[in-house]
This record gives sequence, structure tokens and C-alpha cells, in this order.
Amino acid sequence: MVSWNNMDSLKSFDELKKTTPVDLAKVMTGENGAERVKKYSVPMAEGMAYNYGAKAVDDTILDKLAAFADEAQLVDKFEELYNGEVINTGEKRLVLHQLCRGQLGNDVVADGVNKRAFYTEQQAKIADFVKKVHAGEIVNEKGEKFTTAVQIGIGGSDLGPRAIYIALENWAKKTGNFKMEAKFISNVDPDDAAAVLNSVDVAHSIFVLVSKSGTTLETLTNESFVKDALKKAGLDASKHMIAVTSETSPLAKSSDYLAAFFMDDYIGGRFSSSSAVGGAILSLAFGPDVFADFLAGAAAEDKLATNKDLKKNPALLDALIGVYERNVLGMGTTAVLPYSQALSRFPAHLQQVDMESNGKSVNRFGEPISYPTGPVIYGEPGTNGQHSFYQLLHQGTDIIPLQFIGFKNSQIGTDVDIQGSTSQQKLCANVAAQIVAFACGKDDENKNKKFEGGRPSSIIVGDQLTPKTMGALLSHFENKVMFQGFAWNINSFDQEGVQLGKVLAKKVLAHDTDGALKVYSDMLNI
Repeated sequence: MVSWNNMDSLKSFDELKKTTPVDLAKVMTGENGAERVKKYSVPMAEGMAYNYGAKAVDDTILDKLAAFADEAQLVDKFEELYNGEVINTGEKRLVLHQLCRGQLGNDVVADGVNKRAFYTEQQAKIADFVKKVHAGEIVNEKGEKFTTAVQIGIGGSDLGPRAIYIALENWAKKTGNFKMEAKFISNVDPDDAAAVLNSVDVAHSIFVLVSKSGTTLETLTNESFVKDALKKAGLDASKHMIAVTSETSPLAKSSDYLAAFFMDDYIGGRFSSSSAVGGAILSLAFGPDVFADFLAGAAAEDKLATNKDLKKNPALLDALIGVYERNVLGMGTTAVLPYSQALSRFPAHLQQVDMESNGKSVNRFGEPISYPTGPVIYGEPGTNGQHSFYQLLHQGTDIIPLQFIGFKNSQIGTDVDIQGSTSQQKLCANVAAQIVAFACGKDDENKNKKFEGGRPSSIIVGDQLTPKTMGALLSHFENKVMFQGFAWNINSFDQEGVQLGKVLAKKVLAHDTDGALKVYSDMLNI
């Protein structure tokens, strides 16, 4: 039986606060640094590794973190989650996104349905539909094959699937797995939909409408925008659209769609890339076998998160080092820095996963808490970021923990040798240099050129970004966020902070305003 307690009520947290901080610049210099980097590494799924040699921890701190994990019952709470306990206390719901990619524990039955069987059934339905699209058995109303897929959705219905599509697009083209181009419409700004529609052949496009409730204002507005474009092109919209929704939504059995694939309330939007939300668009783009490999990578990483040994559980280790930085060292921001252009939108997805989950100031029982919770997350791919915000990271007044991601090989498999090294070698040289520069710094009599160092970082290293490694990466960060939410005793699976703005926007559109809201509405000509 697990107990849900605030972090500051745990003896192990008091002990963690008493530990002596590590002088990172000192321990990372010379041979000591070399030994640390070799020692502080833990295997991940699909041949990757989480290396935390440049984090400000030592064996004593790691032992304290392990004791905290045990007292807070973090892995036990994950076990309750995947065995179907009501972990989302705010909405009184189960949390089942892991079931989309594998069965970690007992069968989970909800609403009289075996949920693992339900999710695999939806995946099979998507695979069957997609194969018929690719084979030309499902075609547009003129009997011609679809060549482009366009996802209409917002938030978790856009950020994750879009980031994964971009991550795998070049790999798919190189390996012969590229089936259809994918585009995404998310913003209710009409310029977004117009830009996408102007870039595709509407007559040969299949549109994937994603709305769990079937009532999402931005998504339904963009659907109308698309339907209008199809009508103007003399096309029947119902021959060009499919829906991803819940079985109880108004979209579920509508004749407006070629097909409908289902999700449910037990999968939050930001955790839905493994479900039909990601499955439909990614299978259309790359084929269902590639999506299955993506799920397999995520499932393999999920299994590692069940290990109670902190040093064999990369997501838990990453999470607790982050808790130590946030709650003991007082660091309020984390930068995610993938040295892979393919991961250009992954930091944006992680912003939602992390900040929508753990941006909470009350505990699971609605009681105010007195310690910091989720950090601010941001990032850009290297080496672009080096010529942008790294100045602040190196010499700013705040110390910002860094999470690098790097791969030994590119996705394209070919490269050019320029001045004695390839492009990929130059990329990898930059990330290695940055880790050491952040940790060790540089002394200089000219204070403007002095680097204090002591800037902690970790790196996830893999051989190449593939569907399986992408799945493992996604799982790692999802589980990291989950473990941190458990540590802070907050509910990581609702998002009430998103709702208030939606309510007020509806009042504005109904011209039911007064006070400042009316003034701003008038200012914007609404």
C-alpha cells in the first residue's frame, strides 16, 4: 500500500538537504573528470545511455536520492499506475498511455473493457486502414491515391506527433519507409491553416481530425476551414477526412468521415503520441510497421522504469537529479538541447509534457505546497542554440541545468569530409566541448572572458535516431516527468490551468464581457 505525502514531510528529503554540494568544476577537471564520465552512466533501451558524469552529484548524494526514492515509494506508485489505480486524482481517472505500447503488469479493465485489448484493436484498425490507403484501395472521390496526410489538432494532438514526424522524416526517406508527406494544422490563427492548405494538393490529401471530446474549439474551427477549402475545390469533405476521437464524442459515428479511430479519457493529450493520436498520422506517413517499431522502443524503455534500483532506472535517476537541482540547489529552469536537427521540435513537445504536467502549486489533495515544483523547460537544437542563448547559459547569473541528446551517426548515412572531419564529427565535437566547457569553465584575467563553470549537464547518447530510439526517448522523458510529479506529491495528469482561458475566450466570442475583458476585446476588434 503506497502513501502519498508531501516531499518536505519525508525524513530522506531532510537528509538530502544536508548533503555537501559538489564542486563540479573541480571534480570534472583532469583524470577525475574522465573517471566520473565513465562511472556515472546507465544503459537505456535500444543501445542508448544516460550519462550524468557532468551533473553535480556524488556517491553520497546518489545514496540519499535512492533513500528518498524508496521512502517516497516512487517505483511502487508507477506500479500502481500501470496496474490501473486512479492516479489522476483531479479528474478521478486511470492513467494508461503505457498500455498503448505494452503490458507492464496486470490486465487493466475499465468500464467493462480490457484496455490493452482495446488499444491494440485500435492500432490494428489503423494499420488495416493505412495499408488500404497506401495500396490505393481507399482513394479520393475521383478514384486517385492520396499523397499527403494533414493532421488537424492542437496541444498534445499536434506537438508530439509533429515532433516525431519531423524526427523520422529523413530516416524514412533514406530507408525507403517514406509513404506520404505529413502536414499539421494546429493554431486557430487562419494564417496557419491557409499556409498548410496552400502547400498541399487538396484533392490528394487525407485529413486527420483529432479531438477526444469532439468539441475542441480550435480544432473544429480549423476543420471548418479545411471543409470550406475542399468545398471550393468541388470536393466532398467526407471522402477526405478521418477522425481520431473518443467513442462517446459526436464525431465517433458521423458520416462526415471515412473512418473513426478511438482513444479514451485515460490517455492525456500530451501523453497520446503512442495512441491513435500519433498512430494514424505516423502510420500514414511511414507505414504501420514503423509505428510498431516506435512503440517497441517506448515499451522497452518503460520496462526499465519499473526497476527499483536507482542506478538501473534511467528515468528515475534523471528525475531525482532534477528534483535535487530544483529543490536543494534552487535551479528553476532546464534546457533541453538535442544535437540533432531531426529533433528540432522535440523540446517544444517536452515543454508541454513537463510544464503542463508539473506546473502545479497544490498537492494531489488540493492542499497548497511550500516547495517548488516543475521547472521551466525550453530548448533548441545544437549547434544553432550555441549562437543564440548559450551566452546566458555559460555566463549568466542563473545556473541552468542542461539535458543534451546526441547520436554517433546521422540519419542520412552519408557525409562529406571538410578540413579533416565530417559534418557529423563536427556536430559531436561541439556537444562534447560544450559539456566540458559548462562544467569546468575557464579562468581569465579579463573578467569578460572568464567562465565560472559549475554548470551541470547530462547527455543521452545513442547510435542513430530511428523509430525505436525515438520511442525510447519519448518514454524516458514521459516517465521522468511522472516520477518527479510523484516526488512532489502533485497530480501530473490533469491541466486545469489550461481551462480558464478557454472559458473566458468563449465569453468574449459571445460578447458576454465587462471590465478589463471588455476593454481588451474592444481593443482587438472582437
